[in-house]
Amino acid sequence: MKKVFALILALAMVFALAACGGNASGVKTYKIGVAIYQFDDNFMTLYRNELESYFKSLETDTVKYELTIVDGKNDMAEQNNQIDNFITQGMDAIILNLVQTSSADAAIDKIVAAGIPCILINREPLGEEGDESYKGILDNATVCYVGADARQSGTFQGEIIRDLPNHGDINGDGKVSYIMIEGDPENVDAQYRTEFSIKALKDAGIEVECLDDQIGNWAQAKGQELCANALAKFGDEVEVVFCNNDAMALGAATAITSAGRTVGENIYLVGVDALEECQQMVKDGTMTGTVLNDHIGQSHKAVDVTIMALNGEAIENYYWVDYVKVTK
Repeated sequence: MKKVFALILALAMVFALAACGGNASGVKTYKIGVAIYQFDDNFMTLYRNELESYFKSLETDTVKYELTIVDGKNDMAEQNNQIDNFITQGMDAIILNLVQTSSADAAIDKIVAAGIPCILINREPLGEEGDESYKGILDNATVCYVGADARQSGTFQGEIIRDLPNHGDINGDGKVSYIMIEGDPENVDAQYRTEFSIKALKDAGIEVECLDDQIGNWAQAKGQELCANALAKFGDEVEVVFCNNDAMALGAATAITSAGRTVGENIYLVGVDALEECQQMVKDGTMTGTVLNDHIGQSHKAVDVTIMALNGEAIENYYWVDYVKVTK
């Protein structure tokens, strides 16, 4: 009779563990799908590595996090297939770095319909004109966006130039003549950094002149090419090179050197991300400034919110992490 009772008790424990998502060893493993728009991106490489590391650091004897991280290869069709696979695999949560924010509705709808929490990161879907919040997030209690306000990063870029002794007007003609190298034109970060960097100068009463504005798609090689072309065309007229990210700024720095120009003397260069290499360049004076896009703060917040959702806790629609201005 004792043996029968012991067997019943053991079976009851197994079923109880199964009912709460555990197993016979008492360990609960959450499956989390992470879709990155493109692995070949300096900032997102730092971000996903920190995301993975932070999840690992939060594991316990009874809770584990099994991450499947995939590369969207900057192809929305590829990412859609990856999202479909995540749903089929029964992921407990999906962290999504969209290839195209214009495809947010379709992606979110699929994930929500599958009953899976969705944490959007880094690429913020835009709301309707005049509305800063994206309806697809606001309409779903298990969907949120974790990121930084790109308007702030653009403003900081402009303020770095504004705060120079000559306010960026190297030749003293009363205006700042600049070239702009943009990221992905569909990306809200590119749009806001482009707009608000110049707005910060205008708001300070500084006259500006746009000599050239080209799309670099976040790529270092493209940043070098576009900057070289602009310097060849406009020569000494170019006083400031604005880049929407540091990768393109690194390319621009190479072009500036090749053109015989010297940052801090006859040209200025600013970027965004505060990559380690660029921080050193700012210290050395070969880059005027950059803006820290806090991959640690953002990735940690994304993990924290994901775990809240996994635990059935209520989550907010938006979580913001501040940028930080970086100068010498």
